[in-house]
Amino acid sequence: MSMPFGYASPEQIMRDKADYARKGIARGRSVVVLQYIDGILFVAPNPSRALHKISEIYDRIGFAAVGRYNEFEELRLGGIRYADINGYTYDRSDVTGRGLANLYASNLGRIFTESIKSLEVEVVVAEVGDTKDGDAIYRLTFDGSVFDEHGFAAMGGQAEAVVGRLKERYRESMSLADALDVALSALTEPGGERPPVAQLEVAVLDRNRENRKFQRLTGARLERLLTQASTPPAAPEAPSSSSGDSSAPPPTGPDGDVDDGSSPL
Repeated sequence: MSMPFGYASPEQIMRDKADYARKGIARGRSVVVLQYIDGILFVAPNPSRALHKISEIYDRIGFAAVGRYNEFEELRLGGIRYADINGYTYDRSDVTGRGLANLYASNLGRIFTESIKSLEVEVVVAEVGDTKDGDAIYRLTFDGSVFDEHGFAAMGGQAEAVVGRLKERYRESMSLADALDVALSALTEPGGERPPVAQLEVAVLDRNRENRKFQRLTGARLERLLTQASTPPAAPEAPSSSSGDSSAPPPTGPDGDVDDGSSPL
């Protein structure tokens, strides 16, 4: 029995939808989300001042996305409605990043399976805890898959290359300035120039802030952080040579061992 003209197997349809979504997402500019000592940092090149790729969802929860703006904006608004209703009906502490990630995963998976066209979006939901061990970063793909990321996440554009550069430079408990420097280095192609401040969208979930933890970093504060990140630490002063008594004992290190000049000061 011959197949009808134009027939495509369910597997082929799913592959085609997935390829279509991946190509659309790859056309967007990459977004980096990473932990630093006081919370979670979001960094995205974004020349638009009106259309945000990074936003607040609830008290401790932030949202970042790449892909089609109208599609991920609908997801963002749906997440805000979910958080507001549950926080009002039950308790504000009942609104969690994991709950939002599960909501988005369900919606993205249903759309990918049932609709002719999948959403061309990739999303990160991040929640800051009272300590760094309580921080959470969830990355969701167009088909509803959820990845519990540790330390950092990247999506959109050349995400694999960005992740590779993050792995080379990321370390735990970085300062905000150092984390921003790492994020921008990861977002910049080797030999390329970093995006200007006017085309950067930067925000944090700062665990030290009262109540709402989300804050955008703009203007003078952002420029100051960039300056701190680009300023190398001062070199330690070389010990002055003594022209006096040559019988003086050699300097010792903190444990009483003879200091041969190779240990840090």
